[in-house]
Formats: sequence, structure tokens, C-alpha cells
Amino acid sequence: MVSGRGLSLVRTGKGAPAPLSVDFGSGAMRHRRRGGQNEMLGKAVGVGKLPALHVLDATAGLGRDAFVLADLGCRVTLCERHALVAALLADGLARAQASNDTWLSDVAAGMTLQSSDARKASVPEVDTIYLDPMFPARTKRAAVKADLALLQSVLEETNQDDAEALLQWALAQDVARVVIKRPLKAPELGNRAPSHTHRGKAVRFDVYVLRAFHQ
Repeated sequence: MVSGRGLSLVRTGKGAPAPLSVDFGSGAMRHRRRGGQNEMLGKAVGVGKLPALHVLDATAGLGRDAFVLADLGCRVTLCERHALVAALLADGLARAQASNDTWLSDVAAGMTLQSSDARKASVPEVDTIYLDPMFPARTKRAAVKADLALLQSVLEETNQDDAEALLQWALAQDVARVVIKRPLKAPELGNRAPSHTHRGKAVRFDVYVLRAFHQ
């Protein structure tokens, strides 16, 4: 659905969730700037290791973590292979970059989207690859938020084997580190132990250090 507020994904029917769109200027995103998880994510990808860290978000989704990284000063290339999700992301990014809010437009200016599989994309040299694959299905008691549940239904073809293959691809690239976001109690992806881990209340960031950062 296209409206004055941009492009939205809408599910109809009884009990359908609210329309899903990408709004980097939302109150929730502004609130997240003050969240402790931002510091964990920044440390995991290597914020502060280089003056202008370049991160490839290979599973961009709705772009929320990518926006946080850009707000932390990173240059972020986002790859999203699902055409529908990529369209939502492109719409939200374009609106943010054209915003009269200088904070919003400045942060969005550090983000570049490629609507393709990261493994096939033409991406300049990056320092860190960030992966946030689909979380395992949850029980009703621990259900995800409505907007993320709708996203999961769109990306239902993603599976554990695909996530493991993406991790193996990332680890074969010439980057300083690979970071993967996981549910706090989930097993290590592909049974591959990380170099170290940053743990929060609900998620953790597994860090695979491959080499030193090149100045």
C-alpha cells in the first residue's frame, strides 16, 4: 500500500497487525538511540577501531540495526535480497535522506542499499560483515512483536541451512570480523564457536575475528 506516509506492507483479515513500513524517524527509533544494546552492537562490529568503519549488513531486513550503526558513525552498505522488503527499505531510506530533520538525513546519508543477495552484490571493500538471520520460531508465550511477526511471514523461506551457508560465505571474505546476532540462548550458528560474544538481556552478538583492522 502506498500512502502519504510512504510504502507499507498490509495484511488484511481479522486480527491482522498494523501496516508494516520503514520509518527511521519514528519515536521508537529515536528512543533506541539511548538503548544499551547500541553500545554492544557498536563494540561487536568494531566501532572506534577505524575513523570511518565500513560495515556490510548482509541481511538488512527493515534496516534498524544498520541505522543504529550509521548513527554510531559507521558507513553502512545494506543488502536485502527479498524484493518486497527491499522496496520497503528503499522507501524508508529515501524519505529519511530527504528529511528536513538534519540528524535523520545526516545518519541516512551514511547508508547505501543494494537490493540483492550480499553474496552476489558488488560491494566496495568493507571492514565488518554483520548478519542478523531469521530467529528460530518462537512459542506463542514468547511471540515476537507484531511487525516482526509479519516480516517473518514474508521471509518464511529463510531457514537454518541458509543462515549457516551465509555465515560460511561471510567467514571466507577478506574482512576483519564477522558479527552475527543471535537469540541469547540459541546455539552457535553452524556449531562454530566465536572469538568472543557480547551478551544482552535478550540477544547476543557473536564475533568472529579474522584479522586486524587495516588503517
